[in-house]
Amino acid sequence: MTSFQSFRHPYPTSSKFDQRVAYFCMEFGIDQALKIYSGGLGYLAGSHIRSAYQLKQPLIGIGILWKYGYYDQVRKQDQSMDVLFMERHYNFLEETGITLTIHVHNNPVKVKVYYLPPQRFGTAPIFLLSTDIPENDYLSQKISHHLYDSNTSAKMAQHILLGAGGMALLDALDYQADIHHFNEAHPLPGAFKLYEKYRDLDEVKKRLVFTTHTPVPAGNEILNMDHLYQMSYFGSLEMDDVRKITQTYGSELNLTLAMLRMAKRANAVSQMHGEVAREMWGGYHDICPINAITNAQNALFWADKEMHEALQLNDRDALRARKRHFKEVLFAEVADQTGKILDPEALTIVWARRYAPYKRAHLFTQDAERFHRLLTDQDRPVQFIWAGKPYPFDHHAIEVFNSLVRFTNNYSNCAVLVGYEIGLSKMLKQGSDVWLNNPRIGKEASGTSGMTAAMNGSLNFSIPDGWVPEFGKHLHNAFVSEAADPTFSEWHQDEFDLLKMMDILEYDVIRMYYEDQTAWMQMVVNSMNEIQPFFDSNRMATEYYEKLYR
Repeated sequence: MTSFQSFRHPYPTSSKFDQRVAYFCMEFGIDQALKIYSGGLGYLAGSHIRSAYQLKQPLIGIGILWKYGYYDQVRKQDQSMDVLFMERHYNFLEETGITLTIHVHNNPVKVKVYYLPPQRFGTAPIFLLSTDIPENDYLSQKISHHLYDSNTSAKMAQHILLGAGGMALLDALDYQADIHHFNEAHPLPGAFKLYEKYRDLDEVKKRLVFTTHTPVPAGNEILNMDHLYQMSYFGSLEMDDVRKITQTYGSELNLTLAMLRMAKRANAVSQMHGEVAREMWGGYHDICPINAITNAQNALFWADKEMHEALQLNDRDALRARKRHFKEVLFAEVADQTGKILDPEALTIVWARRYAPYKRAHLFTQDAERFHRLLTDQDRPVQFIWAGKPYPFDHHAIEVFNSLVRFTNNYSNCAVLVGYEIGLSKMLKQGSDVWLNNPRIGKEASGTSGMTAAMNGSLNFSIPDGWVPEFGKHLHNAFVSEAADPTFSEWHQDEFDLLKMMDILEYDVIRMYYEDQTAWMQMVVNSMNEIQPFFDSNRMATEYYEKLYR
């Protein structure tokens, strides 16, 4: 058991990284077994915390131990989607003996602290907060039950737990952080705790940096000021102080804007997102600079070792054999879930990410006649697999999932999978030939799943959004479609993108796979060679020290 009287890193840290960092995040996607993540934000945090360990950076992670995780994605009797909440118990987390107190709605709430030691999954030290203890009343216990609770008061309480609870933890550990890195705006109450301590906004800014992840206005939360005050979101600060330091004089607080005014620096998560973010927030006064640190994923965790050994030896037969092996592994999962046995020789295209309107999971089905023709071509067979988890109460997104289930019922070579978590994500990336990404242009901040697909010999087929313009070169290492003018109506954007991507699918992707395997394998080799090292999170974690913390 690690001693927590006065916390010190349990391993020597590198002299290259001299600032002690506390990294706050609502979710961490570290391992399939630890279900405290929902999707991209968690996968990114998981890769960051792995790289911090590999680089021996003096960084600790602070998160929440979600009793029911996000949710388990299961099926109803007709194969449509259902939501299951299952409580989790982990024997690999250590009890620290630390109990903290936070205030929610002016009431004291006890917080128990768990520890994930670095050697368990190869991460920097992570501390996880829980209110699910007998000393709390039922409402207080529920704060740490469901990741991204849909109830507004519960959501505010979760922010308080992460932000204010995280700051209390640092005091209990005697961890003198030089930098507090808030990954998204959820820990904002921690910024108010810093202000309580120093009573000087400049002193807060010296110690606080912020990563913003979404260019979609709906993703930047706006909450009622009076409700936040009643929930003790601002700690002991009076409303006049809060309005002054956040420069908010209306009835609502924009959490992202508040962070941009309380941090010394912020970063977007791709170069394109940086441009979008600066345009989005540039009209507001007194915000911090927003630079761009492109997201990345941890190659040591995500990339198949044997595939990369074959790449280093330029053994293309071994690459093909490994890909076929992974297709068989994936197709066993498809058969188990859907009863369909797919063909490992056939071109296999995967769309897998969160179901959200702008991500357009069912775009190709909108040209039913042409898509049907391609799916029923016996000479050049194409297999499609969809996977992803919508928010559990987003009924529109769930209906998109269900509509795809109904669509695939008509085809033996199409399937929709449930359980898109780390394990299935790896399986899909390793077993796919093509990784499909077709958001509306400008809506995808980064979209890192294509990076890990490329690490595993799957070619990206994408709109040039998020990280893709920094990597993708059409017919060299990816299939990149011209994107619609973002000033078009959504209907016209969808029509334009559908036509362009269907043309690429038919005349480039399918044709090359079946008529020119030499060119196809050269693209695979180019993609695998060029995805690293820039899109390995060791580069990203180093850039955070160089560009955000210093």
